[in-house]
Amino acid sequence: MATRGRPKGASGEESRALLLQVAAKEFAQNGYYGTKISTIVKGASLTQPVFYLYFQNKEAVFQELVDLFRIRLVDFVNKSRLEPALELNTVQERVTYGLANLLRFFSKNPDLTRIGFYISADADEIKKQLVIQIKENLDVEVSEGYFRTDFDTHLLAECLVGIIERLTFTQLLTQQKDPEAIANDIVKLFLYGIMGTGDGSPVP
Repeated sequence: MATRGRPKGASGEESRALLLQVAAKEFAQNGYYGTKISTIVKGASLTQPVFYLYFQNKEAVFQELVDLFRIRLVDFVNKSRLEPALELNTVQERVTYGLANLLRFFSKNPDLTRIGFYISADADEIKKQLVIQIKENLDVEVSEGYFRTDFDTHLLAECLVGIIERLTFTQLLTQQKDPEAIANDIVKLFLYGIMGTGDGSPVP
């Protein structure tokens, strides 16, 4: 016999996941203060008593979404660090692959990304942590000989996070460019800059 307020055949895990999914959409579209528990449960075809089985209040479900974004972000950045002893001619490909993976996560989870990167009061702290992680990756990669030693890795990490944040908002979430194209543009800019040879062609 199905629990009252729960769709027939749905498990507790499914109901909880559905509430998180609908809540993410509502928060992303309407902001924290514009979202109501009644709207979340209506969108999930559940009842408020079912909501309170899994979450203490609106703040609890919002914070879980923020924490989920933070955990996934940390995992992607950790996995993007270049392995030791790579062939130098594969570095660009590996950096692009790691960045594209992160952007694909943003693209596949636009509501979660809007919450964690832009709406949440924790967004600035999340981005500060992202800067620290990228700097740590860069420090290791410089020590491995992949990049020059005469640049400020913290400054570069700040610049990279700023570019990722802005292009995610203007290009990725608006579907103007796909993750791979954005990753390619960013990596080429950082690895080769914009200096030309005088005739408009790139520096070799």
